[in-house]
Amino acid sequence: MPVRFPAAIFVMALAAVPVGAMAAKAAPSSQQQSARAEHDIAAFLRSEMQERQIPGLQLAVIQRGKVVLARNFGVASLQYQVPVTDASLFSINSATKAFAGVAVMQLVQQGKIDLAAPIGNYLPHLPPAWQAVTVTQLLNHTSGLPDVLDQRSGKLVGPQPDDADAAWTAVQALPMDFQPGTRYRYNQSNYVLLAQLIERQGGQPFVDFVQRHQFDVAGMRHSGFGDAKDVVANKASSYVLARGGKGYRNVIEDFPVFMRAGAGINSTAGDLANWLIALQSGRLLAPASVERLWQPTTFSDGKPAPWALGWPTIRRDSHRAVAGIGGARSAFYVYPDDGLAIIILSNLAGGQPEQLIDSVAGFYIPALRQQSGGAYAAHLLRQSLGNGAYADLGQKLSAIRQQHALPNPPEDDLNAWGYRLLARQQPKQAVAVLQLGVQLYPDSANGHDSLAEAFEADGATAPAIAHYRRSLELDAGNAHAVARLKSLAAH
Repeated sequence: MPVRFPAAIFVMALAAVPVGAMAAKAAPSSQQQSARAEHDIAAFLRSEMQERQIPGLQLAVIQRGKVVLARNFGVASLQYQVPVTDASLFSINSATKAFAGVAVMQLVQQGKIDLAAPIGNYLPHLPPAWQAVTVTQLLNHTSGLPDVLDQRSGKLVGPQPDDADAAWTAVQALPMDFQPGTRYRYNQSNYVLLAQLIERQGGQPFVDFVQRHQFDVAGMRHSGFGDAKDVVANKASSYVLARGGKGYRNVIEDFPVFMRAGAGINSTAGDLANWLIALQSGRLLAPASVERLWQPTTFSDGKPAPWALGWPTIRRDSHRAVAGIGGARSAFYVYPDDGLAIIILSNLAGGQPEQLIDSVAGFYIPALRQQSGGAYAAHLLRQSLGNGAYADLGQKLSAIRQQHALPNPPEDDLNAWGYRLLARQQPKQAVAVLQLGVQLYPDSANGHDSLAEAFEADGATAPAIAHYRRSLELDAGNAHAVARLKSLAAH
């Protein structure tokens, strides 16, 4: 309990303090504020690393064209207990697509590519149905092309899943998924074609073009392309949590050369910071080209599409952002209107550091914290629980939000937290967290489905059935709920 002094003593003490000292105490210097923010950011990331079981992580913060914070956490190799250093390289997976977007815009700027042109103008030997797809539709995943990568198996399509030529022949014989420009579907075929486009119009292999026109210009001396088959000095090992969240398994990364416009860069937070600074300072693209690169795109009916040109967009009324996100393990956000960029790289597939970036940015943009600091609210909620009971989560969250002026945690964050608890064989705690998610987002079919799974894991059949049914009411196409209801009815 804090010691309470009589009011008179408090007034006398104030009177004895010189005015200048009072002012110094009341208003910490910018240096003190910066140190406190760095301390709180480090504490937040260490806590999240422990919660998400992330072995190693790099952070870089860029403000007004300068790196103002760079930190390393944890280990790059669990096997050898090698710590993360400034030189540790991390796979950025699909965040490589942002580099492909820059490469295309560099050729647009040179007059060698037209974003609105059909890809058939440049690659005439494609199937007839593919030729009308525009360069923009490839960049923003609205092409409707069939995917050369089977998203269910993670392998190339075709009878020989390790044969790139056979896979590319096989995918070209498949029908279109939808009319170009009408829908969004994340698709690796798009970036295979973009690599071919860059090579044809740029006059050199894709990886060489990026090396010469981006890595070299930006001073990215550590960065390069490669996967598990390549010997890469200082490469952090890649991991995924073992089944049940107990221990780790090695991730064997395979990024075929013909797909490296979509994935394959290994980099450091420092190198990526140099790249973002070079991009925004006009050394890679003219300012107007950068603005076009990050401009949100639309479907053919004029409605907003999720991606810009190689970059996912985070649309909101203020503090908009564009991103590079890869493998649920590495990410960077740029906040163009706020002069800020945040980079978080990790070596755990599924660690989802992209969920943490807005919260880190909130230390530099206070208004953003009130708008998008929900992950920080979830962090504080976890901290308040410690090893205690998960009762009254709604009341505890309400108090935290009021004290720190924070929004509700995003639904995805609560869902991921619940599943981590399930993986740790803590179904009752998972039920409590996922119930909070349903309380905050009552019309989410996915939320009700997840809560039903938690009830089922806890042996509570009746509420599991109730929430599976509610999920189906909200989404009649939820095949998982249908299957689980049949299974529960059979028992």
